Amino acid sequence: MSQVEGARLFREAWIAGVREHFPGEPKPGYVTPWEDTPDWERQAADAVYEQVRQLLDVSAGHASRLTSEQKSRFVATCWTAQMFKHFEEPKPGYVADWSDLPEWQRKTDADIFEAVEKSLK
Repeated sequence: MSQVEGARLFREAWIAGVREHFPGEPKPGYVTPWEDTPDWERQAADAVYEQVRQLLDVSAGHASRLTSEQKSRFVATCWTAQMFKHFEEPKPGYVADWSDLPEWQRKTDADIFEAVEKSLK
């Protein structure tokens, strides 16, 4: 899968998760289509996709046995690192600890991990 395809898969999994788990109507930025996603966000999506892919690779696929919470924590931590990379002073919500994230976001992050997993089979 190319970098663009991996980043796009990440974004599409995010949007699908938001639509499934977000209570009520999500902010427009949460469901912005790939074509309108800012460059920094595309780069961050690519980096996190690649980190999940690498984790699955170095574990010979056994990282698929992580719990849903562990998968979610991994994606959230990778995303937080990207926010520090792309923003000198990121918004607190961009770098919140996993335990402080809303439930919908934790579920969406687990869904992203699993979407990457499925794409590699």
